[in-house]
Amino acid sequence: MSGDVGLFGPDSVTWKLHREPILMLGGLRSLYLQALHPRAVAGVAQNSGYRNDPWGRLTRTSNYVGTVIFGSTDEVRRAADRLRRLHAGMTATDPRTGEQFRIDEPDLLRWVHVAEVESFLTTAVRAGVRLTPDEVDGYYTEQLRSAELVGLDPATVPSTAAEVEAYFAAIRPELGLTRDGAEAALFLTVPPVPEHWGSLPLRLGLTLGPARWAYLGVVSTAIGLLPPWARKIYGGLGWPTTDLAAGLSVRGLRALITGVLAALPEQYQMAPLHRAALERAGLA
Repeated sequence: MSGDVGLFGPDSVTWKLHREPILMLGGLRSLYLQALHPRAVAGVAQNSGYRNDPWGRLTRTSNYVGTVIFGSTDEVRRAADRLRRLHAGMTATDPRTGEQFRIDEPDLLRWVHVAEVESFLTTAVRAGVRLTPDEVDGYYTEQLRSAELVGLDPATVPSTAAEVEAYFAAIRPELGLTRDGAEAALFLTVPPVPEHWGSLPLRLGLTLGPARWAYLGVVSTAIGLLPPWARKIYGGLGWPTTDLAAGLSVRGLRALITGVLAALPEQYQMAPLHRAALERAGLA
């Protein structure tokens, strides 16, 4: 064993949070939140093949996040290098002004980063993961390392809960629901079932059957966990009752996932990247 635990390690708040499978829901919430930035979502729409390969893109994104959190130093470096090279060659056109821009502009990278880490943290806490105020700030501070990987100056990135709240307050006038944002949100809510997923009856079952309704329940929880101001941009309600219902739902989902994983064979109870990190740390 090399003992190389990458950017964070077993004593970090980051590992404490990201060992929770419910953070998959946090990833979904972050996509709804990120889609409210007109330039950020235009960059995705004009450069990404998410419509043609949604599950592949989701898998690649999840693998990148998992590598940054649990990968070795070399694995993290290689993943970040690939991502920066990919972004460096991409531009997009602002649909409102016609201005061309690079998708690795610091303002856009900062928005994506903050929306992602705030979504992970909020989802975990609302699901019942107990964190002290110092641990909450500690998570944001630790995640400056992730921000630096994509090319951001850590000094320009919010590093405490108060700074994140102030950042959202400052950027809200720039946010809104564009056509790209609405299409992305609809795509997240009603994703297509790939044609290679078995026979036509199976695909129809996944499209119209219980699996689809279960997924819609997950989606409604992710949307309900959004800040009230974000739900209002989507045309929803910012009522406290919505927050209460989403909180109860996410706690129930966490309990359900925990129960299902506990019933599985041991090798399936933990993400491979997490298990590999524990082995390197001598904690498997």
